[in-house]
Amino acid sequence: MIGKLESKIPPGPLEKKWRNHKNNSRLVSPNNRRKFEIIVVGSGLAGGSAAATLGELGYRVKCFCYQDSPRRAHSIAAQGGINAAKNYQNDGDSVFRLFYDTIKGGDFRSREANVYRLAEVSNLIIDQCTEQGVPFAREYGGLLANRSFGGAQVSRTFYARGQTGQQLLLGAYQALCRQIALGTVKMFPQTEMLDLVLVDGHAKGIVTRNLCTGQINAFAGDAVVLATGGYGNVFFLSTNARGCNVTATYRAYKRGALFGNPCFTQIHPTCIPVTGQHQSKLTLMSESLRNDGRVWVPKQVEDCAKPPDQIADTDRDYYLERKYPSFGNLAPRDIASRAAKEVCDEGRGVGSAGRGVYLDFADAISRLGEDTIRERYGNLFDIYQKITAEDAYKTPMRIYPAVHYTMGGLWVDYNLMSNVPGLHVIGEANFSDHGANRLGASALMQGLADGYFVLPYTLPNYLAGQMGKRPSTDHEEFKRVESEVRARVKKFLDTKGDRTLTSFHRELGLLLWDKCGMARNASGLREALEKIPKLREQFWKSVRVPGEGESYNQSLERAGRIADFLEFAELMCIDALERDESCGGHFREEHQTSDGEAQRDDENFAAVFGWEFQGNGNILRPTLHREPLHFEAVHLSQRSYK
Repeated sequence: MIGKLESKIPPGPLEKKWRNHKNNSRLVSPNNRRKFEIIVVGSGLAGGSAAATLGELGYRVKCFCYQDSPRRAHSIAAQGGINAAKNYQNDGDSVFRLFYDTIKGGDFRSREANVYRLAEVSNLIIDQCTEQGVPFAREYGGLLANRSFGGAQVSRTFYARGQTGQQLLLGAYQALCRQIALGTVKMFPQTEMLDLVLVDGHAKGIVTRNLCTGQINAFAGDAVVLATGGYGNVFFLSTNARGCNVTATYRAYKRGALFGNPCFTQIHPTCIPVTGQHQSKLTLMSESLRNDGRVWVPKQVEDCAKPPDQIADTDRDYYLERKYPSFGNLAPRDIASRAAKEVCDEGRGVGSAGRGVYLDFADAISRLGEDTIRERYGNLFDIYQKITAEDAYKTPMRIYPAVHYTMGGLWVDYNLMSNVPGLHVIGEANFSDHGANRLGASALMQGLADGYFVLPYTLPNYLAGQMGKRPSTDHEEFKRVESEVRARVKKFLDTKGDRTLTSFHRELGLLLWDKCGMARNASGLREALEKIPKLREQFWKSVRVPGEGESYNQSLERAGRIADFLEFAELMCIDALERDESCGGHFREEHQTSDGEAQRDDENFAAVFGWEFQGNGNILRPTLHREPLHFEAVHLSQRSYK
């Protein structure tokens, strides 16, 4: 293994670890910062904020994104809000309570120190973004407003209607643009990272393809930062933008970076249900809607075909309120998703396919008035009406769980550096903060925390010892990796098969959804592990990738991403099979309590699973490395939201 599996958690009391770590971290002097070149891959909330902050500190930054503008990063799709422990509502919130809710929400499968740091810097994010002019919702008197999200009994979520991610991204983008204008950041849009370059065991560059011209280039740097998001599109249908992929992190994994907890994927309970084979993605309906919407299905199977207004209130099962009275409709995402699947499996689902539940706003409209609901969620209701042709002000929304986020990612230490020296990973691309289930409104919090307030402090710990060690792209390692990338592109184009890329991706996604989705079991995972290699073999024999390499070719882009999904899916299933317990979104049917909740095995599985790639040409079983999780401030207990 490259490097060591050392978490590098600083000593001392939990609430002082981050402060002490900053006080004792190595520094790079202002005059020396301009001598370092940092490569940042990804320009969403994590990558954009990191590139802007590092540029402002004086480093020379190259920032890459495959979109035509950083403004189109998938962070823009986040709707509901961002958490912070400001306690503006005076309802008992605190840094510790945010920390505890996040640890508990992740079913005790994340590092205490990392999560506490996240909660600690959350308040700084709100101050930063407000100063940038992010138009957070405000109360009548002008104070910033809050609402509640799942897994919390306080109101700590700051929001900008149903477009919080977009507004936060515009704040980061304007900071990024300022540094681009000053010359500290150079932007490379429509450029996709296809591989990582290691020199003497350190991450020192990347190989990219220009998506407009097809030109393949190598770039060298003193450190590489991956901020490339999650891999939910491995399931084919998800709420992710279609371009979201695993390629950057999977290429790093194949170069020696450990992949942490790849089976930890999040199914979001409030999405517009699948309607047919014509769909290439799904649409999220923000969790914030569950503040005022009530989730229900008919109590009787025979009532499912009736219009909802013809089903009396006494004949409705408000199953989240019934099962989890303390949290009700704001139960965490993994729990709410499994509950929806359970009632649909009983035959009580609604809609033409029977895979849907109602999200009803009638009570809230009666209590608050339609204007108030329109003010809070108007754009979400508009999206729903455009897609379904139904007016959610007059009839309940139909929702069903869908893949939304991935808690797994490349393993990183407390400094956000992987086991590969020089390779830092931030935002959704790393594994560190959310355990086995992310609470709502915490993704934006982590992305901006990593980019604005953590990486700028921790990166110098590596850079301070790298003065003058940046290689040239003429180095033989750059030549070798670039040659491998060119050969891979040629292989795609030379495979003159008769099957479309979409057919392979859809088949893989359906297999994963059935065997490694909301519920998993050993026999299903073993079946998937038999089928995935065969599908991958068929892909390389039968796929057809039209067009040329030296041109704009979206089919070639998708071919590379789907090929990586076909390898990565196997790693996901291996991880899910090896983790012989249930925790958070990883629900092994063999391990559940008497009332159907996830049953952890803390004695054997209170650990981060870091997988090391094995194989040269052939894909062999990866090697497992375990990082034990130690808890000092919280007591491990069966998670309960009843």
